[in-house]
Amino acid sequence: MLNRKNIKTSIVIKLVSAIAISWLIAQVTYGQSENYLATKTAEGNSDLNGIWQALGSAHFDIEGHAARPSPIVTTGALGAVPAGLSVVIGGEIPYKNWARKQQQENLKHAIDLDPAVKCYMPGIPRATYMPFPFQIVQTSDHILIAYEFASASRIIYMDRPDFEAPVDAWMGHSTGRWEGDTLIVSVTSQVADTWFDRSGNFHTNAMLVEERYTPISPNHLIYEATIEDPDVYTKPWTLRLPLYRRLEQNMQLLEFKCVEFVEELLYGHLRKDSE
Repeated sequence: MLNRKNIKTSIVIKLVSAIAISWLIAQVTYGQSENYLATKTAEGNSDLNGIWQALGSAHFDIEGHAARPSPIVTTGALGAVPAGLSVVIGGEIPYKNWARKQQQENLKHAIDLDPAVKCYMPGIPRATYMPFPFQIVQTSDHILIAYEFASASRIIYMDRPDFEAPVDAWMGHSTGRWEGDTLIVSVTSQVADTWFDRSGNFHTNAMLVEERYTPISPNHLIYEATIEDPDVYTKPWTLRLPLYRRLEQNMQLLEFKCVEFVEELLYGHLRKDSE
């Protein structure tokens, strides 16, 4: 009969084996993707046109996390945050000590502080992995990305590398270029108010984002975003996750004008109590 120590050892071995197998599968998948030849547009660039969506729990927390009550909805199983693996390469965001403490405070007060809860534009990269689809529309000079969440959108300027933003904006300012099959987008001039997720992971207006969209099959992209903000992090860091093409017949973006769903949260305190 196995004693408690042997049982624990067996569980650890199984977990390590499962992780190793998952890692090997990931390496094989990435190796196969290196041989994929992306469909091209008339200009000879990768054809990224279509409607895409991320899966997983990164919109709750981009770092690895156990299941827990939601900071927004605290009752019921559907209000809980599911467990999730980190999409941050290396596992953790390299916060400065004060910034990690700030992130933990943000998490405690997410219902009051998370701008996306109140339907503000989610910013980049958060818009990419929210649980809503988005559409990429390419031309030779511009790429439009339209997001279902709150009807957010942005234009990536492909022909104006020196074009600077006149002011900071919620979705930042995007300029792009091609490196082989990969679309590289530099995002600057984002306001400091956006978060990376519902767990209070944050930045300042000094943040620079470099996105990479790489096709690995007709229906999959690898999305990477490298974050640089010396005011908050000890070094630049990168998140990575897959994006999936939506293949439903007649798939289209629908409306999600979420302000009407949070009016009570935003303005309920202004209502006069009935006498």
